Amino acid sequence: MEVSLIFRIAAVGILVTVLSQVLKHSGREDHSFLVSLAGLILVLTWIVPYIYDLFQTIQALFTF
Repeated sequence: MEVSLIFRIAAVGILVTVLSQVLKHSGREDHSFLVSLAGLILVLTWIVPYIYDLFQTIQALFTF
């Protein structure tokens, strides 16, 4: 796993948090939810290949 991935995830988290708070205080809770959901989906698309590689490695470890 790369260190830049961790920094990108942290940046998305900070950005989503700020945007969600601004939208909530302006009375747009539905848009705030959509921003949070979009941030989650973006981070998951970055993480899923690493999880897949982890399961492949575990499967290869226990294959006789």
